[in-house]
Amino acid sequence: MRFENPVPLQQIARLINAVLAGNTTASATGINEIHKVEAGDLAFVDHPKYYATCINSAASFIIINKKIDFPEDKALLVVDEPFEAYLKIVDHFRPFAPSMKMISDTSSAGSGTVIMPGVYIGNHVTIGNNCIIHPHVTILDHVVIGDDVIIQAGTVIGSDAFYYNKKINRDVHYKKMTSCGRVVIENAVEIGAGCTIDRGVTGDTIIGAGTKMDNLVQIGHDTVIGKNCLFASQVGIAGATTIEDNVLLWGQVGVSKTLTIGEGAVVYAQSGVKDSIAGKKVYFGSPVEDAREKMKEFVWIKRIPELWEKVMGGKTLK
Repeated sequence: MRFENPVPLQQIARLINAVLAGNTTASATGINEIHKVEAGDLAFVDHPKYYATCINSAASFIIINKKIDFPEDKALLVVDEPFEAYLKIVDHFRPFAPSMKMISDTSSAGSGTVIMPGVYIGNHVTIGNNCIIHPHVTILDHVVIGDDVIIQAGTVIGSDAFYYNKKINRDVHYKKMTSCGRVVIENAVEIGAGCTIDRGVTGDTIIGAGTKMDNLVQIGHDTVIGKNCLFASQVGIAGATTIEDNVLLWGQVGVSKTLTIGEGAVVYAQSGVKDSIAGKKVYFGSPVEDAREKMKEFVWIKRIPELWEKVMGGKTLK
């Protein structure tokens, strides 16, 4: 999440009651998760296992629960509960603001765009030119939609990330990590009926130009989808995944989190992608394998009774 204007660290330290060390006169430009941080960002870390990763990341300022060695050009904000401090910052700079109108006064649509009855558009939404938004679409806060986009009935864009913290205390099993990111939909995207696209936790969920989605597709938080991809019905993609250009995912493909599907890859229906896969290949199975090799395997499996008959002469195991 980008702040509207740079915020002095001393102001943030007062907000979260932190002890400030290092580059104390600097200002932060945003707050982000560790895999999304850029120079000028705040990040938080609350486990020694990840201290070094966070300190050595692109983040300029680290909210942490213990003072440790760090580069002199950075700053630490030391608090007892970094996760709670993160929540307080998000709630302060991007507070929940209900909109009771069907289309918020803070949102806009370009020329030639058609918004049909029953559409809800939340706060700070921008829709480009010549779009068609079909009935009962829900577009929640901080969504950016390009030109020539079609969204079919019943789709929800910008819902909260499915993202929880389990390390707060013994009395709380899961605590929600407040989503403050956006959804960005580029030009000429088509989204089917009943799809759900989650906003980023702190960054952006991005749907690349020319991508087409069938009905009932789920896109998780912070996922970045390339240009001219094609997703058939009931595809489900977990959070923080990267899908490069021209990828085809056929019906009921499931994709796990934080992986990459390479450019031009094709994944056949009802397959499961659990790790990153290279582009320009065809895959099948769960977990996926090279489709041609997987088909050969199926041929041999079907021949097992015949082979057993030849080897054992019809005898059964005792």
